[in-house]
Amino acid sequence: MDAVDLRGGPLAKQVKEAVMVEAAAYAERGIVPVLAVVLASSDASALSYFQSKKKAAAGLGIRLDLVDLGEDVGQGALDGVLRSLSADPQVHGILLEFPLAPGLDGDRALSQMDPHKDVDGLTPLNLGLVASGRESEAIPAATPQACIELAETQGSLVGKKVGVVGRGRTVGRPLASMLINRHATVTVCHTRTRDLREALAHCDVVMVAAGKPGLIRAEHLSTGQIVIDAGINVVTDGLVGDVDAESVRPIAAALTPVPGGVGTLTTAIVFRNLMRAMRLQGVV
Repeated sequence: MDAVDLRGGPLAKQVKEAVMVEAAAYAERGIVPVLAVVLASSDASALSYFQSKKKAAAGLGIRLDLVDLGEDVGQGALDGVLRSLSADPQVHGILLEFPLAPGLDGDRALSQMDPHKDVDGLTPLNLGLVASGRESEAIPAATPQACIELAETQGSLVGKKVGVVGRGRTVGRPLASMLINRHATVTVCHTRTRDLREALAHCDVVMVAAGKPGLIRAEHLSTGQIVIDAGINVVTDGLVGDVDAESVRPIAAALTPVPGGVGTLTTAIVFRNLMRAMRLQGVV
């Protein structure tokens, strides 16, 4: 029997409905929520993502502004733009799209951003608050939120054994902290993990964010696990995840598709984070 198909659409719809209500309340006071999306590369997929987000935002009463700096922008110019947007009271949220052009330091760029405008939850302050168990004071990273909420459709994570494959700044590291905050027992796997199969064998849930297409196959997993695939990889045939879905689907209890799973919900959560950002800024 194949795995339950954990699609992000139903949860994304609920999130967007709640965001629409909040945005409408701001509109009644003459305030239009504004999210600035900063591109600093020639990555075609990043511009495509912006267009899809802009279309979704328009239906929610949110304005998206594109700040396209191109692939030749220097570090100083990028940092200056992020500081300027942070200081602009008309801008309520900032999203720096990755990947950046070669030679740009993403950590340095993120450190220029006002944490209360960081809708992706990746600034040092937001990551630190989450890691120290003070998630309620932070804007949590969007993709880890999506991973957790999709897994929770199959039951609480309290006391569950969860394997995280990948330790990157944008997903793996904040995801591990957020799982601990929800009282899960967490195993983090990475490129130096000696026996991936052994590390994941006893997990109830496996979450994958390694950036390598088809990295996790049936041979790495046990029957009946919930598998959350946060990978988005562009290949000849389109988009695929980090999980070899064809081999995993017959043994997993539930599996997120790519596309249509984590990414779909993440986009909606970015808008929810914008509403949280406005509350933290005291926008009334």
